[in-house]
Amino acid sequence: MKIMVGYDQSNVSKAALELAKKHVRAFSGKLYIVTHMVGGRDVPKQAFQNAEQSLKQVEALLAGEKISCETRLIIDSLTTGEALIDFAKEREIDEIFVGVKKRSKVGKLLLGSTAQYLIIKAKCPVMAVK
Repeated sequence: MKIMVGYDQSNVSKAALELAKKHVRAFSGKLYIVTHMVGGRDVPKQAFQNAEQSLKQVEALLAGEKISCETRLIIDSLTTGEALIDFAKEREIDEIFVGVKKRSKVGKLLLGSTAQYLIIKAKCPVMAVK
């Protein structure tokens, strides 16, 4: 089983990772940890380095727990939801885990909701974790 976690270093994405680890163990699967940043060359170097370092730390943690994983930092012009859906299609992901944060209606209108987009567009089950 291939399980993907949308990871942005937030507490809710860490909670999603914890639950995904249980599923990976239960189903003897592989875990894909994906971080997305919008931009290209204009992404600040420090933000890029922080994201890379965070993924390396997660990868080391999972290796210590003997969990098979692959980490990926995606930087492009897509929204996070679109980038995660594309990754899931390419890798034929069986299940997606994503953290959800409480937002106001105006916040959802202005910023959208990655979790909502994933739930609607994904071809596989999506587990929303708070």
